[in-house]
Amino acid sequence: MALQQLQLSLQFGDVPHAARHRTALPRHKVTRWIRHALALDAEITVRIVGEDEGRALNLSYRKKDHATNVLTFDYTQEPVVVADLVLCAPVVAREAKEQGKTLQAHYAHLLVHGTLHAQGWDHETSAQDAQEMEAYEVDIMADLGFANPY
Repeated sequence: MALQQLQLSLQFGDVPHAARHRTALPRHKVTRWIRHALALDAEITVRIVGEDEGRALNLSYRKKDHATNVLTFDYTQEPVVVADLVLCAPVVAREAKEQGKTLQAHYAHLLVHGTLHAQGWDHETSAQDAQEMEAYEVDIMADLGFANPY
């Protein structure tokens, strides 16, 4: 399988226990995870944020007053995918622990999930769309050597 080209900006905001998150997100792995989920070349910024920034963004853009694990801001889907993926480190860490996953495995899944959203995939439109997106995520994660994230 030929992988798409990716221009990646990896940023860390004000994140508690930042070293732990930086260790889980080496640039070469983030690049690999995202490229496996791309159907087209892309320019993607990944920003890892703390709870305050995550909550403010979710409130501002989705009108939901809590931090969520990943927010996808897609700007173009063709001819090049251009998007920002914002992951809230405390939420990701909490979910990984609750789900019995490594922090790295959960980040990999959320980056794949967000990358699919950036390309128009949506699990909130119908049950069928949700099943198709989940199945595709499971396949991508398996290709990357990870267990079924669900």
